[in-house]
Amino acid sequence: MDATTALAVRLSHQSVKHLWDVYSRIEWPDTLDDSAWFMPPELCSLYGTEAWEELDLPAQRTLSRYELGNFFSLTLQGERPLIQGLVNQMYSRRNPEVTEYIHHFLDEENKHMVMFADFCNRYVGKVYNYKKLVLPREYAKGEEDVTFFIKVLIVEELGDYYNIAMGRDKRLHPLVAEINNIHHADEARHITFGRRLLKDLFEEFAPTWSAETLAGLRSWLGDYMRSSWADFYNPSMYRDAAIPDAYPARQAALKHPACRAHRERASERLVKYFLDTGILEQAPEL
Repeated sequence: MDATTALAVRLSHQSVKHLWDVYSRIEWPDTLDDSAWFMPPELCSLYGTEAWEELDLPAQRTLSRYELGNFFSLTLQGERPLIQGLVNQMYSRRNPEVTEYIHHFLDEENKHMVMFADFCNRYVGKVYNYKKLVLPREYAKGEEDVTFFIKVLIVEELGDYYNIAMGRDKRLHPLVAEINNIHHADEARHITFGRRLLKDLFEEFAPTWSAETLAGLRSWLGDYMRSSWADFYNPSMYRDAAIPDAYPARQAALKHPACRAHRERASERLVKYFLDTGILEQAPEL
């Protein structure tokens, strides 16, 4: 049994051991106390900027509620195409052990979508939408699979950075910490699997690609990471939180050194993986 298959078997056992029911696991209160933080201030997208400093404490906490709604919406919307792609991956692997784990992967991602949508609809009043333009293109052999699992890792690793921080933060409403801890427990397995499978795919197919194809993949990866981070600075959530001049506040935050340092810190583990595997040759500007 090869290492990837053995890993899939072990992760399947763990998924069965930690099976949970999204409809009974969480108790949803009618309302949440507005005096609590919903996202740690240090993780809020405007933190460290002039726009943040101009807010009083109640306004910062209000913004943290919409920041959390945006983060949960981002995770939900990121997992939707992930599920679609995993369905296409299931039997193309021609490996029953890997396919079995993908079944668990899909089950857990579906639960996450239900959980995040429930929170957003109950306590934020909406799930934020994001417009992503996908243009049809030709791929080299194996490039589409590599691209797909890069997207999976970006969604999951950036989200997990936030999950871990919020799951430990005693300033947050206990429900928020619980949801983040539930998500992290499943995502730890998903990230382990995604890292292994992406490494296998890249090592199998990249040597057959032209230098132009490989350079194009690396350029796209940097662009995709920057695009993913840009969604964290959502002018719609700023307007919902009554932030003056929502779009200029977004533009200023994207350029602010404190925000850039946060993006680099949160991306550090993921970028190191891309560098260690040779998928990237240098860290992208974020």
